[in-house]
Amino acid sequence: MAKARAIAVRRKAVGNIKKITHTMQLIATARFQKSLNKAVGTKPYTQKITELVQQVSAAGGDVDHPLLRANSECKRHALLLLTSNRGLCGGYNASVIRTAMSVVEGLESAGDGVDFYVVGKKGMNYFKFLGRAMRETYPDMPDAPSFGDIEPIASGFMRDYEAGAYASVRVVYMRFLTVARQQPEAIQLLPIEADPIEDAAACGGATAAVQYDFSPAPNVLLAELLPVTVKVRLYQCVNDAVVSENVGRMVAMKSATDAASDMSKLLSQQFNRARQSQITMELLDIMGGVEALK
Repeated sequence: MAKARAIAVRRKAVGNIKKITHTMQLIATARFQKSLNKAVGTKPYTQKITELVQQVSAAGGDVDHPLLRANSECKRHALLLLTSNRGLCGGYNASVIRTAMSVVEGLESAGDGVDFYVVGKKGMNYFKFLGRAMRETYPDMPDAPSFGDIEPIASGFMRDYEAGAYASVRVVYMRFLTVARQQPEAIQLLPIEADPIEDAAACGGATAAVQYDFSPAPNVLLAELLPVTVKVRLYQCVNDAVVSENVGRMVAMKSATDAASDMSKLLSQQFNRARQSQITMELLDIMGGVEALK
């Protein structure tokens, strides 16, 4: 009976784990739907304002702005890594960190330095394990960041870039493409450059020449548009990272729940066999006792 009792205890534990993973799956699904609406809703605005800035800067002739100017003499770069505060989301954090380290290796092999800005406790723990210093961390970023949470970070990057502290500002995050597809990606936030994926989606794969008459002058327009563009692009990266994290957790918890169901069925079969074997042994003992009394 000891074996059957042990199996019953294990089956109960698996059942409790299944309840937890199923609850976490439901929570991740609810958060995913909310974050998906936000990410999808902000993407057209992000694409269009980026496209507008690129067209104005190209059509405006000799346009000069600190956020467009390359700091070619600087040999230091800023890298913002977007990770999660919690695990149980599949390979989400590992993929993003792997992409970030690939970017870092490329920059350091060229003799440049990198300052790390890390969002999320998973990324912070990874760099602490490696013994790498982090310039700034954001462990208290909410699960659903607002534009007000991201604006100070973008403003700090623009301030440092205009002061010539960095040759570039890069963001490594998980880009959300579809529910079934997310891919880690590194984009250059500053100086502002074309995003080929967004440009192709916004322009239908074709580029058309557009003539503009400016009022006010291009420099005045860009002075207003460029800071907004940087903030909006960073906010879009954060939204994509949040929805990708929720997708990863939803899928991981679904797989864990299914695995717990399969294990519970297997343990039930083992328990039934063990119980039947125990009953058979008890019947044999009774029959043996009867035969001994004859």
